Amino acid sequence: MFGSILGKKKESSEKENRELIDKIAKMNLTEMRQYVNNKLGDLEVSEDGLNAILKKLIEKDAKTGFYLKKDDMDSKKKKAFDLVLSMAQNRKINVLTVEYIQKFAETYIDLIRAYDKEYKEIYESRFQNIIDVALANIAKRLKLKNKMDVLQEN
Repeated sequence: MFGSILGKKKESSEKENRELIDKIAKMNLTEMRQYVNNKLGDLEVSEDGLNAILKKLIEKDAKTGFYLKKDDMDSKKKKAFDLVLSMAQNRKINVLTVEYIQKFAETYIDLIRAYDKEYKEIYESRFQNIIDVALANIAKRLKLKNKMDVLQEN
C-alpha cells in the first residue's frame, strides 16, 4: 500500500528503470535540473529518476572519485546544491530519496561549508531544514493516501 512512498520498487518496470538510469547517467547538471523540473519532454519525473540522480551525485567512481570536487568551479557546486534542494521539494520523493539527500549533505559537508564561508550563503542550514520539510511532506502524502484508502473501502 505504501511501497512507492517508502521507496520500494515495482518489479514490472525493471526495463523502463534501466533505460531511465542509463539516460540519467549521461546527463549534466543542467539536464538533471530540467528533468527534476519536468521540462524534458521525453522523460517524466519519477521516484527512480530522482534517486538515480542522487546516486550519481553521491557515489564514488573508481576513476573520477565523487561527482563534485574541491577544485570544481563554484557555479557547478551551486548548481548541484540547488538541484538537490529542489529535489527535496519535489512531490515524487520517497523515504529513500530523503536518505540520499542526507547522504549528499554528509558527503559534501566540507564543500558546503567552504562555499557558505566564501559566498556568505546558508546552504548548510538549508540542507538541514529541507530534510525536515521533505519528511513532513512524505508524512502528509502517507496520511492522505491512508484517508483515500479508507474512503475507497467504504
